[in-house]
Amino acid sequence: MHFFNQFSIWLLFQLSLVFIIGLPITLLFWSFKKGNKAITKLLSNYWKISILFFISLILFIGKDNNALLVLNVSTILMTLSVWFWKDINMELNEYSLWHPLSTTTKIWRWALTFISSNFIVQSLNDFSCLTKINSSFCNEWLEPSENLYKFIKYTFQFLFGANFSEPVAKFFGLFALFIYILGIIQWLIIKYPRTGRNSGFSKLYGN
Repeated sequence: MHFFNQFSIWLLFQLSLVFIIGLPITLLFWSFKKGNKAITKLLSNYWKISILFFISLILFIGKDNNALLVLNVSTILMTLSVWFWKDINMELNEYSLWHPLSTTTKIWRWALTFISSNFIVQSLNDFSCLTKINSSFCNEWLEPSENLYKFIKYTFQFLFGANFSEPVAKFFGLFALFIYILGIIQWLIIKYPRTGRNSGFSKLYGN
């Protein structure tokens, strides 16, 4: 059972590399090249929201107790962001199944939803790790961030000649989280009441 839990967590992070990072980058460049404003807007909004995912990885490196909780919030917000915009959804529904860019985007949205759901299920299975990531029971969640820690540490030393330690990672992660929360609050108070679920990629659709 322990091996299965460890493998499922490892697999989730590997799938994240593909569907949370790799494929969205590809779709963004593809849509920009094709001049598809709806999908370009969808992906640009997605990348703004996905910053929280990378913040959670920094918090994992810093071994902040709430890192897993932040990770789950990030995957939920990313999933919501790709289904939220009414004008983009209407635009995507107008494309045929044989339109490669829109079809790939639709498949990616469902894959992202699946991964987000699995993160939640896996986290609920390790419920205590949501707020106590440093307990010995939660080591499986910390292991995927070790390679990222080594890469950032080497890069930090190479560029700045300084040591990137776990306390430094925790400080940067918490500071970035604070700025991110301020940004979300600003959007909810100022922009959302004005635009609603209209992404603004086109004036063809109303709110």
